[in-house]
Amino acid sequence: MTTATEYRREAAPRDVSPVRPHRWTRAAYDRMIEAGVFRPEDRVQLIDGEIVAMRPQGSQHATTIRLVEEALRAAFGDGYDVRPQLPLALGDFSEPGPDVAVVQGTPRDYVDAHPSEALLVVEVADATLRLDRTEKLRLYALHGMPEYWIVNLIDRVLEVHREPIGEAYRLKTSHAAGEAVAPAARPGASIPVADLLP
Repeated sequence: MTTATEYRREAAPRDVSPVRPHRWTRAAYDRMIEAGVFRPEDRVQLIDGEIVAMRPQGSQHATTIRLVEEALRAAFGDGYDVRPQLPLALGDFSEPGPDVAVVQGTPRDYVDAHPSEALLVVEVADATLRLDRTEKLRLYALHGMPEYWIVNLIDRVLEVHREPIGEAYRLKTSHAAGEAVAPAARPGASIPVADLLP
């Protein structure tokens, strides 16, 4: 006599493979953007083959992006492009738009393609703190971004990550409003953390 358990075991298909989501390439993602698949108000990024919808920005988040942008423009000066919320081309499967990135050169250097390297990448974190500390950190480390800052609005600190190694960073420091930090690529340009906070 066959029991119910034995029947279920016999009836189960033998070659079932797990269902996996489609992994989008950066080339396909760029074609979708050019074709107008996403509306201008859609805030999406390609992270490791997944198209991720980003949350709308609150006023504190937006203000902080502008403060970081201004501070980094002053710190880096000529010969560097400080790019707010513009794409980075990271490998075949990722095109994030960090809140601020500093790249070498001028805006005209990137007419034909998004930059694939940055000296410094900055994310402003409130509701996105977990994402910025995990997936974004992993992504930036994996693609060799030498320095990654998280402006943590929840704890009102600047988290600095340096020396990428694999999917992480070797060094992490945290700095409060009374301290100052210089970007690794501009060691003489000290920026008060309070200048980055709204």
